[in-house]
Amino acid sequence: MRGLTGTGSTRSRGTFQAASAAAAVLAAVVLSLSACAAGGTGARDEGPAHGDPAAGVAASASPSSSTSRTPDRVDAVRLVMTDPRVSAEVKRELKPCVADEYPVDVSYGDLTGGAAEDVVVNVLTCGDAVGVGSYVYRREGGRYQNVFTAEEPPVYAEIDRGDLVVTKQVYEEDDPVSDPSGENVVTYRWSSDRFVEKFRTHNDYGNAVGPDVSPAPTG
Repeated sequence: MRGLTGTGSTRSRGTFQAASAAAAVLAAVVLSLSACAAGGTGARDEGPAHGDPAAGVAASASPSSSTSRTPDRVDAVRLVMTDPRVSAEVKRELKPCVADEYPVDVSYGDLTGGAAEDVVVNVLTCGDAVGVGSYVYRREGGRYQNVFTAEEPPVYAEIDRGDLVVTKQVYEEDDPVSDPSGENVVTYRWSSDRFVEKFRTHNDYGNAVGPDVSPAPTG
């Protein structure tokens, strides 16, 4: 290799130093990028962290968007208290048990094939939750109309696969309220403009013999 002297040597030395400095900067940049990729603390890891909250909101909002339509809640207490078909005895029972908690069970479902959900209301006693009245309300002309009434306690009505099932407990002479001897279960089905009895079942509590099932009388 030929030696370098004088001004040319100084100029070459400066060029070499500049090239060395540039190489050092490039090496530092490469090392910095390598550290970010290996250590997980660089800008690449921060991107998903900012996106996580948005993803969480989307996930939590998704179930609500697919939830089936729920019927409008009704004021069951007002519905019963303003119903002229409800007896005065039941209305006297319908009073708050604790604070503003009324002893009513309310369920919604399709019983009559109407445009809106039907409403089944059971009125209970505060002390022992005995059913004193069961009612079905159908929405007609923008208002709920009473289309079924049962007020022979203890009684309880519910929706079962589109049918109205009413259970009435049976007591012998010495039976306490908490221990009836059996029950009558009556299944009703909507027909044109009213509920028609389809089946009647009697169950004796503690009796090993199966329930006595008989179809409703015709004619």
